[in-house]
Amino acid sequence: MSERCGFVAVVGAPNAGKSTLVNALVGQKVAIVSPKAQTTRTRLIGVAIAGESQILLVDTPGIFAPQRRLDRAMVAAAWGGAQDADLIAFVIDAKTGINRRIADLLDTLAARREPKLLVLNKVDICPKEKLLELAMQLQDKLAPEAIFMISATTGDGVEDLRRTLAARMPEGPWHFPEDQVSDATDRMLAAEVTREQIFLQLHAELPYASAVETEKYEERKDGSVAIHQQILIARDSQKAIVLGKRGARLKEIGSRSREQLEVLLQRKVHLFLHVKVAEKWEEDRGLYREIGLDWVD
Repeated sequence: MSERCGFVAVVGAPNAGKSTLVNALVGQKVAIVSPKAQTTRTRLIGVAIAGESQILLVDTPGIFAPQRRLDRAMVAAAWGGAQDADLIAFVIDAKTGINRRIADLLDTLAARREPKLLVLNKVDICPKEKLLELAMQLQDKLAPEAIFMISATTGDGVEDLRRTLAARMPEGPWHFPEDQVSDATDRMLAAEVTREQIFLQLHAELPYASAVETEKYEERKDGSVAIHQQILIARDSQKAIVLGKRGARLKEIGSRSREQLEVLLQRKVHLFLHVKVAEKWEEDRGLYREIGLDWVD
């Protein structure tokens, strides 16, 4: 059999479960997830393998109506991820169904030339009668080549989707070594893991005005790595939220991040976190490059 390799753009509204699906298809964690919408900020490629096929899953930020420069950069990254893809997988939260945002997305996607698959996610928490009705409505609006009903969280239906994606990849050599699961650099991965912990531990308290910048990433002679990161926040009043009482919250964020990084990097990690107030971090071109976003005017 000849090798196959191609790009699948995983698109949808915020909180549809795109990153969870990418992780499930890859078979391990490559993208951060949280219950909070718009967790993903940049394009990331997860590398899934099925038989002779290498499936390059472009995990994109959720597509929404942008308000700020950061929003515009995220939406641009999402549509950029779909550009020239061999296939678009449109992921919809089945429980939420079709709302105004989804309707607008359907209109835009219907006009695109790329082949499309429809993925109804979170079917484990959606009534079956609603699922069938939703599938029929979406079939009429989008005319996808196939519809999949899955739960990225439980894994139901994920293997069928993986096999279909593998069969649809064009013939050609693999783009990544067999043991590589993502195109993210270790620096970017480290920042994303810490940002995930901020979302998970502070999502009800801290608004989106925060970012994580990996200032220094040092390989040590003993095989360990020392990572210095800045948590950027917009206002001084948010500093106490991130620090917590006597620094306990920051320590917990660092501890959880370090544990995850040691698993992902398979080495001992020394993680040093600092909190910095930077009111205009969203206007820092260098930070956009650091987190993998293009500057959008």
